[in-house]
Amino acid sequence: MSDQPLAGRTVIDLTTALAGPYATLLLAGLGATVIKVENPAGGDVSRNNAPYLGEHGLSLARTGEADMSVSMLVRGRGKLSVTLNLKDPRGRAVFHDLVRDADVVVENYSPGVTRRLGIDYAAVREVNPRLVYTSISGFGAQGGPGSGKAMDSIIQALSGVMLTAGEPDEGPVRFGLPIGDLLAPLFAVIGTVSALLQAEHTGEGQHVDVSMLGALTSLMACEPFDAFDAVGLAQRTGATVPRLAPFGVLPTADGHIALCAPTDAFAAGVFRAMGRPDLAADDRFRTRDERVRRADELHELIRSWSRVRPTAEVVAAFTAEGVPAAEVRDPAAAVRDPLVREREEVVPLAHPRFGAVADLSATGVPIRFSGARASLERPAPELGEHNDHVYRELLGYSPERLAELAEESVI
Repeated sequence: MSDQPLAGRTVIDLTTALAGPYATLLLAGLGATVIKVENPAGGDVSRNNAPYLGEHGLSLARTGEADMSVSMLVRGRGKLSVTLNLKDPRGRAVFHDLVRDADVVVENYSPGVTRRLGIDYAAVREVNPRLVYTSISGFGAQGGPGSGKAMDSIIQALSGVMLTAGEPDEGPVRFGLPIGDLLAPLFAVIGTVSALLQAEHTGEGQHVDVSMLGALTSLMACEPFDAFDAVGLAQRTGATVPRLAPFGVLPTADGHIALCAPTDAFAAGVFRAMGRPDLAADDRFRTRDERVRRADELHELIRSWSRVRPTAEVVAAFTAEGVPAAEVRDPAAAVRDPLVREREEVVPLAHPRFGAVADLSATGVPIRFSGARASLERPAPELGEHNDHVYRELLGYSPERLAELAEESVI
């Protein structure tokens, strides 16, 4: 038996793009057998996302048949790929065979699509009442504004998050990380595992319904932005947070640092690091309320000190006084941090045929267990790579039936 937490569980993966595949990636990393069901005509849309990795490294366009999208190389790890045309009645029959002994289905179709295809929760429940059926959508399984389709930027816009970052007099700021796409699958995995635990006691599966908008807006509500607005505190403050002063991103001679010093003790440490311990007794900055009242003055005073010193010197001075501070790193440096590499929270990425032909990084499973293991050891599959294994070996289909289904583009 595997020492992974979800070993022995089977997940039928109907997802595409990012939100759904990230959820099933995590389930695979926790040990589930994830069978990715893809359309025979092209498969997951992320298979066609540039850049591509091939025998000779990275390129913006495919240079050979074996080239794979970096997106798929990241999101497809740990999964088996089968092809299946769910619009064909024979394809739906095959799908029912797949879910009959499965534990989980995960889908991120637009609302209404699974019902039209005859693969919605109501239909699947008749085949396997113990099954956990997880839906990830823009606005919930019942749909939402317009067509019900959603992209990350749409969710960021509707959630309010675009107006929490940036300067007060600037336009909305789109987060570079697709946070709407990446947050919903985290809640989907929590819901899926919780429903599996409940099914062990009740013998009944259920429908787990997670919306991208709801997930991101729920996090927005963790910070009381409406209360800030009601009492006159600015919701958008740019690089600094005046209500926690000194707090924010500050320039150095060769970059930037993040500083978090909202308490009296931390603020005193900032002043000592600057060689100005007297400021801790200064009536302008002695208490938290006074520091907040004069946040602009305080932040400018710290900037005038930090901007003429190297980043390493500034961080060292603050941390020596016990003040939380760090350099602002670019993504390439961040994903190569020895700490996150040692903990396998970020891992090297290789092509399944050609190996590590480029220096690339991919998400690991950022959970460490004392009595279990989480890992993504299987490389991303080629489209339909596991048709024979799944359909013939696991489902018991005859070679003749497989040949017929392939000839008629059902698989």
